[in-house]
Amino acid sequence: MSADLIKQLGAKLLSGEIRVVDLSGTLGPKTPLLKLPPDFAKNTPPVEIHKISEYDEDGPFFAWNWLKLGEHSGTHFDAPHHWITGKDYEEGYTDSLDIQRVVAPVNVIDCSKESEADHDFLLTPDFVKKWEAENGEIGEGEWVVMRTDWDRRAGDEDAYLNADENGPHSPGPTPECVEYLLSKKIVGWGTQCIGTDAGKAGEMDPPYPAHNFLHRDNCFGLASLANLDKLPPKGAILIAAPLKIENGTGSPIRALAIVGA
Repeated sequence: MSADLIKQLGAKLLSGEIRVVDLSGTLGPKTPLLKLPPDFAKNTPPVEIHKISEYDEDGPFFAWNWLKLGEHSGTHFDAPHHWITGKDYEEGYTDSLDIQRVVAPVNVIDCSKESEADHDFLLTPDFVKKWEAENGEIGEGEWVVMRTDWDRRAGDEDAYLNADENGPHSPGPTPECVEYLLSKKIVGWGTQCIGTDAGKAGEMDPPYPAHNFLHRDNCFGLASLANLDKLPPKGAILIAAPLKIENGTGSPIRALAIVGA
Protein backbone atom coordinates (compact mmCIF):
# COMPACT_ATOMS: atom_id res chain seq x y z
CA MET A 1 0.00 0.00 0.00
CA SER A 2 2.80 2.45 0.89
CA ALA A 3 4.59 1.70 -2.37
CA ASP A 4 1.35 2.33 -4.29
CA LEU A 5 0.86 5.67 -2.54
CA ILE A 6 4.39 6.78 -3.42
CA LYS A 7 3.86 5.70 -7.01
CA GLN A 8 0.60 7.68 -7.19
CA LEU A 9 2.30 10.70 -5.63
CA GLY A 10 5.08 10.55 -8.22
CA ALA A 11 2.59 10.38 -11.07
CA LYS A 12 0.58 13.31 -9.70
CA LEU A 13 3.74 15.40 -9.29
CA LEU A 14 4.72 14.72 -12.90
CA SER A 15 1.24 15.55 -14.18
CA GLY A 16 1.01 18.78 -12.18
CA GLU A 17 -1.99 17.52 -10.22
CA ILE A 18 0.17 18.03 -7.14
CA ARG A 19 2.27 21.20 -7.07
CA VAL A 20 5.49 22.12 -5.29
CA VAL A 21 5.38 25.60 -3.74
CA ASP A 22 8.61 27.42 -2.92
CA LEU A 23 8.44 28.86 0.61
CA SER A 24 11.91 30.41 0.59
CA GLY A 25 13.28 33.87 -0.03
CA THR A 26 16.35 34.48 -2.19
CA LEU A 27 19.63 34.18 -0.30
CA GLY A 28 22.22 36.79 -1.20
CA PRO A 29 24.04 39.98 -0.16
CA LYS A 30 20.73 41.87 0.09
CA THR A 31 19.00 39.27 2.28
CA PRO A 32 17.68 40.95 5.47
CA LEU A 33 19.42 39.77 8.63
CA LEU A 34 18.57 40.10 12.30
CA LYS A 35 20.11 43.14 13.97
CA LEU A 36 20.90 42.84 17.70
CA PRO A 37 22.03 45.68 19.98
CA PRO A 38 25.88 45.81 19.88
CA ASP A 39 26.05 45.81 23.68
CA PHE A 40 23.94 42.62 23.79
CA ALA A 41 25.41 40.23 21.23
CA LYS A 42 27.49 39.86 18.09
CA ASN A 43 25.56 39.93 14.79
CA THR A 44 25.70 37.57 11.83
CA PRO A 45 27.80 39.09 9.01
CA PRO A 46 26.13 39.87 5.67
CA VAL A 47 25.88 37.09 3.12
CA GLU A 48 28.75 37.09 0.64
CA ILE A 49 29.00 35.23 -2.68
CA HIS A 50 32.45 35.01 -4.26
CA LYS A 51 33.23 33.62 -7.69
CA ILE A 52 35.79 30.84 -7.97
CA SER A 53 35.59 30.51 -11.74
CA GLU A 54 33.20 31.01 -14.64
CA TYR A 55 34.53 29.32 -17.79
CA ASP A 56 37.84 31.22 -17.50
CA GLU A 57 41.48 30.69 -16.56
CA ASP A 58 40.45 29.71 -13.01
CA GLY A 59 38.20 26.95 -14.32
CA PRO A 60 37.72 26.67 -18.10
CA PHE A 61 34.74 24.31 -18.19
CA PHE A 62 32.74 25.22 -15.08
CA ALA A 63 31.27 27.99 -12.96
CA TRP A 64 31.10 27.89 -9.17
CA ASN A 65 31.21 30.13 -6.12
CA TRP A 66 32.15 30.08 -2.46
CA LEU A 67 29.89 31.56 0.20
CA LYS A 68 30.16 33.34 3.52
CA LEU A 69 26.94 33.17 5.52
CA GLY A 70 25.52 32.50 8.94
CA GLU A 71 23.54 29.42 9.89
CA HIS A 72 20.51 31.63 10.57
CA SER A 73 20.57 33.73 7.39
CA GLY A 74 17.53 34.17 5.16
CA THR A 75 14.85 31.48 5.18
CA HIS A 76 16.28 29.21 7.82
CA PHE A 77 15.83 26.38 10.29
CA ASP A 78 16.43 26.71 14.05
CA ALA A 79 17.59 23.48 15.68
CA PRO A 80 17.11 23.00 19.45
CA HIS A 81 20.78 23.68 20.21
CA HIS A 82 20.28 27.23 18.87
CA TRP A 83 18.81 28.29 22.24
CA ILE A 84 20.11 27.73 25.74
CA THR A 85 16.96 25.81 26.72
CA GLY A 86 17.74 23.16 24.08
CA LYS A 87 21.48 22.90 24.62
CA ASP A 88 21.44 19.44 26.23
CA TYR A 89 19.67 17.50 23.48
CA GLU A 90 22.11 15.10 21.81
CA GLU A 91 19.83 15.11 18.75
CA GLY A 92 19.50 18.90 18.90
CA TYR A 93 21.91 19.69 16.05
CA THR A 94 21.25 19.78 12.32
CA ASP A 95 23.41 16.67 11.80
CA SER A 96 21.85 14.64 14.61
CA LEU A 97 18.12 15.46 14.51
CA ASP A 98 15.52 12.92 13.42
CA ILE A 99 15.06 13.83 9.75
CA GLN A 100 11.70 12.01 9.66
CA ARG A 101 10.25 14.87 11.72
CA VAL A 102 10.98 17.71 9.29
CA VAL A 103 8.54 16.48 6.63
CA ALA A 104 5.01 16.81 7.99
CA PRO A 105 1.53 18.28 7.43
CA VAL A 106 1.41 22.04 7.90
CA ASN A 107 -1.24 24.24 9.49
CA VAL A 108 -1.29 27.77 8.05
CA ILE A 109 -2.85 30.32 10.40
CA ASP A 110 -3.75 33.44 8.42
CA CYS A 111 -3.03 36.61 10.42
CA SER A 112 -2.24 38.78 7.40
CA LYS A 113 -5.04 41.32 7.87
CA GLU A 114 -4.36 41.66 11.58
CA SER A 115 -0.62 42.04 10.98
CA GLU A 116 -1.14 44.71 8.34
CA ALA A 117 -3.37 46.70 10.71
CA ASP A 118 -1.04 46.22 13.71
CA HIS A 119 2.65 45.50 13.11
CA ASP A 120 2.92 44.38 16.74
CA PHE A 121 0.04 41.91 16.39
CA LEU A 122 0.34 38.94 18.74
CA LEU A 123 -1.16 35.54 18.07
CA THR A 124 -3.04 34.19 21.10
CA PRO A 125 -4.42 30.77 22.09
CA ASP A 126 -7.98 32.06 21.56
CA PHE A 127 -7.15 33.07 17.98
CA VAL A 128 -5.67 29.61 17.34
CA LYS A 129 -8.65 27.83 18.92
CA LYS A 130 -11.03 29.82 16.73
CA TRP A 131 -8.95 28.85 13.70
CA GLU A 132 -9.12 25.19 14.76
CA ALA A 133 -12.90 25.40 15.13
CA GLU A 134 -13.11 26.54 11.51
CA ASN A 135 -10.38 24.39 9.95
CA GLY A 136 -9.82 21.36 12.19
CA GLU A 137 -7.53 20.60 15.10
CA ILE A 138 -3.76 20.86 14.91
CA GLY A 139 -2.34 17.36 15.09
CA GLU A 140 0.63 15.80 16.83
CA GLY A 141 3.86 15.99 14.84
CA GLU A 142 2.57 18.72 12.51
CA TRP A 143 4.04 22.09 11.57
CA VAL A 144 2.27 25.33 12.45
CA VAL A 145 3.13 28.52 10.55
CA MET A 146 1.87 32.07 10.95
CA ARG A 147 0.89 33.75 7.70
CA THR A 148 1.43 37.52 7.88
CA ASP A 149 2.54 38.24 4.27
CA TRP A 150 5.60 39.88 5.83
CA ASP A 151 7.67 38.34 3.01
CA ARG A 152 6.43 41.16 0.74
CA ARG A 153 8.83 43.42 2.66
CA ALA A 154 11.88 41.20 2.09
CA GLY A 155 13.28 43.36 -0.72
CA ASP A 156 13.77 46.26 1.72
CA GLU A 157 15.69 45.41 4.89
CA ASP A 158 14.46 48.51 6.74
CA ALA A 159 10.83 47.65 6.00
CA TYR A 160 11.42 44.00 6.84
CA LEU A 161 13.04 44.68 10.21
CA ASN A 162 10.60 47.57 10.80
CA ALA A 163 12.56 49.07 13.69
CA ASP A 164 12.39 52.52 15.29
CA GLU A 165 13.73 54.10 18.49
CA ASN A 166 11.57 51.63 20.45
CA GLY A 167 12.95 48.58 18.71
CA PRO A 168 11.60 46.26 15.99
CA HIS A 169 7.89 45.90 15.25
CA SER A 170 6.77 42.60 13.72
CA PRO A 171 4.02 40.08 14.51
CA GLY A 172 4.51 36.87 16.41
CA PRO A 173 3.11 34.60 19.15
CA THR A 174 2.46 35.26 22.81
CA PRO A 175 4.12 32.97 25.39
CA GLU A 176 0.72 31.41 26.07
CA CYS A 177 0.23 30.73 22.36
CA VAL A 178 3.54 28.89 22.06
CA GLU A 179 2.73 26.81 25.13
CA TYR A 180 -0.70 25.97 23.71
CA LEU A 181 0.80 24.83 20.40
CA LEU A 182 3.39 22.74 22.19
CA SER A 183 0.62 21.12 24.22
CA LYS A 184 -0.63 19.80 20.86
CA LYS A 185 2.82 18.16 20.42
CA ILE A 186 3.67 19.99 17.20
CA VAL A 187 7.05 19.43 15.55
CA GLY A 188 7.74 23.10 15.03
CA TRP A 189 6.60 26.65 14.42
CA GLY A 190 7.38 29.07 11.60
CA THR A 191 6.90 32.71 10.63
CA GLN A 192 7.48 35.01 7.68
CA CYS A 193 9.42 37.50 9.81
CA ILE A 194 13.14 37.70 10.58
CA GLY A 195 12.78 35.30 13.52
CA THR A 196 10.29 32.96 15.12
CA ASP A 197 9.37 35.53 17.79
CA ALA A 198 7.56 38.86 17.61
CA GLY A 199 9.62 42.02 17.28
CA LYS A 200 8.77 42.99 20.87
CA ALA A 201 9.39 39.49 22.26
CA GLY A 202 12.39 40.68 24.27
CA GLU A 203 9.93 42.45 26.56
CA MET A 204 7.85 39.31 27.19
CA ASP A 205 7.99 36.96 30.17
CA PRO A 206 9.98 34.92 29.43
CA PRO A 207 11.83 36.81 26.71
CA TYR A 208 11.63 35.30 23.22
CA PRO A 209 9.08 32.61 24.11
CA ALA A 210 9.08 30.90 20.71
CA HIS A 211 12.82 30.25 20.94
CA ASN A 212 12.67 29.55 24.66
CA PHE A 213 9.80 27.06 24.67
CA LEU A 214 10.24 25.41 21.25
CA HIS A 215 13.82 24.39 21.85
CA ARG A 216 13.13 23.48 25.47
CA ASP A 217 10.79 20.83 24.04
CA ASN A 218 13.22 19.67 21.32
CA CYS A 219 11.11 21.29 18.60
CA PHE A 220 12.13 23.29 15.55
CA GLY A 221 11.73 26.86 14.32
CA LEU A 222 11.44 28.30 10.81
CA ALA A 223 11.96 31.96 9.99
CA SER A 224 11.76 34.25 6.95
CA LEU A 225 9.35 31.92 5.15
CA ALA A 226 7.73 33.13 1.93
CA ASN A 227 4.59 32.50 -0.13
CA LEU A 228 2.42 31.20 2.68
CA ASP A 229 -0.49 32.87 0.88
CA LYS A 230 -0.20 30.07 -1.70
CA LEU A 231 -1.01 27.36 0.85
CA PRO A 232 -4.40 26.20 2.16
CA PRO A 233 -5.10 26.35 5.91
CA LYS A 234 -4.71 22.57 5.98
CA GLY A 235 -3.86 19.90 3.45
CA ALA A 236 -0.28 20.74 2.44
CA ILE A 237 2.93 18.93 3.37
CA LEU A 238 5.90 21.05 4.47
CA ILE A 239 9.47 19.92 3.76
CA ALA A 240 11.94 21.89 5.86
CA ALA A 241 15.26 20.03 5.79
CA PRO A 242 18.38 21.83 7.10
CA LEU A 243 21.86 21.25 5.75
CA LYS A 244 23.67 18.48 7.62
CA ILE A 245 26.18 20.82 9.25
CA GLU A 246 28.41 19.24 11.87
CA ASN A 247 27.07 20.38 15.26
CA GLY A 248 24.93 22.89 13.38
CA THR A 249 22.57 25.10 15.37
CA GLY A 250 20.56 25.88 12.25
CA SER A 251 20.78 26.22 8.51
CA PRO A 252 19.49 28.21 5.55
CA ILE A 253 16.93 26.03 3.81
CA ARG A 254 14.90 25.75 0.61
CA ALA A 255 11.57 25.22 2.34
CA LEU A 256 9.03 23.51 0.06
CA ALA A 257 5.36 22.57 0.31
CA ILE A 258 3.48 19.87 -1.58
CA VAL A 259 -0.02 21.09 -2.43
CA GLY A 260 -2.96 19.75 -4.37
CA ALA A 261 -3.65 21.67 -7.59
